[in-house]
Amino acid sequence: MSGVQLDGIIKRYGAVQVVHGVDLNVAEKEFVVLVGPSGCGKSTTLRMIAGLEEISDGEVTIDGRMVNRVAPKDRDVAMVFQNYALYPHLNVADNIAFGLRIRRESKEVIASSIDEVAGILGLTDYLDRRPADLSGGQRQRVAMGRAIVRRPKVFLFDEPLSNLDAKLRTQMRAEIKRLHNRLGVTSIYVTHDQVEAMTLADRIVVMHDGRIEQVGTPMELFMNPVNTFVASFLGSPPMNQVTAKVEKVGSDFVGVFAGNRLPLARLGDLEARVGQDVVVGIRPEYVTPATDGVKDQVRIELDLVETLGSEALLHAMLADAPFVIKADTTTAASKLSDVTGFTIAPELIRIFDGETDLALAGQDRPA
Repeated sequence: MSGVQLDGIIKRYGAVQVVHGVDLNVAEKEFVVLVGPSGCGKSTTLRMIAGLEEISDGEVTIDGRMVNRVAPKDRDVAMVFQNYALYPHLNVADNIAFGLRIRRESKEVIASSIDEVAGILGLTDYLDRRPADLSGGQRQRVAMGRAIVRRPKVFLFDEPLSNLDAKLRTQMRAEIKRLHNRLGVTSIYVTHDQVEAMTLADRIVVMHDGRIEQVGTPMELFMNPVNTFVASFLGSPPMNQVTAKVEKVGSDFVGVFAGNRLPLARLGDLEARVGQDVVVGIRPEYVTPATDGVKDQVRIELDLVETLGSEALLHAMLADAPFVIKADTTTAASKLSDVTGFTIAPELIRIFDGETDLALAGQDRPA
């Protein structure tokens, strides 16, 4: 099976450790995305899998073979880089075929491989052009074609869409997903863009400071983030987070902050936290905007309405912190600028420990 397994992977540069014991199993034909902010260790981890970075400790296994001391060319992986890494003096056909020629494949095999890959990627009409005569998206397809033609056991993508404009990024995301569905090759993809991660991945690996914070399907991580970091990183806009003190009213719990009382779900963990601070996580999509006259609304100070067509982002302040609401402009009963607060169902709120930032037990929702 052409899966990838990382066991306790560590990377040190001198006395500085940048990757701290990463454990991860990537199944055969799975598309896994490593995501996180700049400097979190995701690209370093990918380069250790490829053999471009030496592993300080731990083991990397590809297709059941430990490859720590195997040269990159012998690991049977193909890598697609952010900067395309094409040969400027070669045309598209020769760039695609370069690896095959190095392996001394026959002219017949090379020609048929070029035709097949060019057809898959829509490059048939550009085979005689050089990279300078191509758009950014076409260059990235050529780089992908050079990887595909080798028929590797594993594809590795290192932020391949970072140099493209927004429209091309959207198009190329779809092309990469279709390509994976067609070829079924195990793929590991690195990005700092959580939208790419959500749309491409079978599973997402969220990294922070050289460690894995959470692994799961896109919706598992969106619905049930394990801590405040994952909650703030995944989602566009990210989850709002407000510190509130837990109070109990009868058999119900409320979060009290800035003169507001927000009903909370009845969690067993909250009983022991009465009088203590928790972090209340509220997704912008789950909020219902309210205007004057709506009872039990949480009051906000609206300062900007960002209209995006069928929806709008309402930027406000709540408890001296930024707060964002995603509103539907097609069904809004009143002007968005008249919004004075919001309501939200208690079961849609995510609650985190005020000290550890970990999600409280008993509130996981089906993804």
